[in-house]
Amino acid sequence: MKAYFINSYGKSDVLISGDRPEPVLRDDDVLVQIHAAGVNPVDNKIRDGEFKLLLPYKMPLILGCDLAGTIVRVGARVRRFKVGDEVYARADDDRIGMFAEFIAIREDSLALKPVNLTMEDAASIPLVALTAWQTLVEKGQLKKGQKVLIHAGSGGVGTIAIQLAKHIGATVATTASAANADMLKGLGADIVIDYKKDDFSTKLQNYDLVLDTQGGDTLKKSLNVLKPGGKLIGIAGPPDPDFARLRGMNGVVRLVMRLLSYSIRKAARRSGASYSFHFMTASGQQLSEITRLIEAGHIRPVVDRIFPFEETKQALDYVETGRTKGKVVIKVR
Repeated sequence: MKAYFINSYGKSDVLISGDRPEPVLRDDDVLVQIHAAGVNPVDNKIRDGEFKLLLPYKMPLILGCDLAGTIVRVGARVRRFKVGDEVYARADDDRIGMFAEFIAIREDSLALKPVNLTMEDAASIPLVALTAWQTLVEKGQLKKGQKVLIHAGSGGVGTIAIQLAKHIGATVATTASAANADMLKGLGADIVIDYKKDDFSTKLQNYDLVLDTQGGDTLKKSLNVLKPGGKLIGIAGPPDPDFARLRGMNGVVRLVMRLLSYSIRKAARRSGASYSFHFMTASGQQLSEITRLIEAGHIRPVVDRIFPFEETKQALDYVETGRTKGKVVIKVR
């Protein structure tokens, strides 16, 4: 099968195309013919080697975490899906490889594709929607009437998180450029802070939850908008000890995580809030919940550009500019 892969970590030029063996099917797997694949900033970070401490991949490595496609074969123990089903998914961390014609993926990671979405639109959803669900609903426990700040609202996670938070019934603030304000208000944002002109930490106060996608100074300043007992959840790091424990990492790595996050955890405690890091996990069950919201019209995909399979490298380069509105998708088939 044709695929885009790397033989070593590095920048854009390490990505090559060529033939790779068709995936081996386990008993609890389905084989999916990929129609479209979502592109995420994490794809470039994996390519660059930024996650090699957390995710020690073997080379050659096919990149890509999101898919929409059709099941062409099922494993012996698969019960919930059949050949011909149209599905979408975010693969498990250790089994990525969506920039290819086929993928073997665990049954538990899959959900039926929303009937009202094209393959390309569906491929834009899994990683960012699961991130939004797990941070806002599962970890953040966001409730109706609460206030949430979602950073970088025009990004892939932001566009979905805004819609999910608004559906829950929260007051939603976000940071973005002024050029994207109308789009984000159309998605449900109540307040859009122009990050080029205004300091969000002086404009907002008494928030219950902040979803940070930026890290660095933005992460630290986010503590200023939280009320006592508020939660700061970061997806750009630094990883914390709980993350290392849940991942079953060794003592040395756990110590590194503790040191990396010490400053922000201490600052959060001092302000009466809490900080936690989240790295999303695959879940077909949660994706099925998201499917219901999409089919009911509560969440819609925001797709910036669709690239042909032959321009996979250009798609990753475009995402790396950081200027995308919503998601970038590769049309594989």
